[in-house]
Amino acid sequence: MSELRLVELSAATIVAVNNLSLKPGQEQFLAPVSYGIAATVVNPKTSWQRVILDRNEVVGFVSANFDPEAPEEHFRSVLWRINVDADDQGRGVGRFAVEALIAEAHERGVEHVNVIYEAGDGGPENFFRRVGFTPVGETAYGEVIAEIRVSS
Repeated sequence: MSELRLVELSAATIVAVNNLSLKPGQEQFLAPVSYGIAATVVNPKTSWQRVILDRNEVVGFVSANFDPEAPEEHFRSVLWRINVDADDQGRGVGRFAVEALIAEAHERGVEHVNVIYEAGDGGPENFFRRVGFTPVGETAYGEVIAEIRVSS
């Protein structure tokens, strides 16, 4: 049985996060992890980044942003990325990360969390739908904007 927990991104976990593997074809839907990590430096007050551990092994990474003053509504509460190591996909790690993000959003009084992704075979759409995100729009670049409601 897994013992999943979240910890803040740190010097002790950053190398393992950067070395998370992907399944073949997934790389086309995801920018390098270092891009997401850079958000902490750029937006330290609004960025929420957590490393997912199973016991003491890094198995995933989740990055979000909570900025009520963002000019575009879909950027005010947004899941930027979720990475689960290829060997750990399909065993609830991603769902655990989304549930933790929803709990954080609830604590902050946020009504919903958005995610923006590219549709396509092998992409993240099926995962996002399974965990409760519903498409609500599209970006100017044709990416899907989906949201998940946060219970009050």
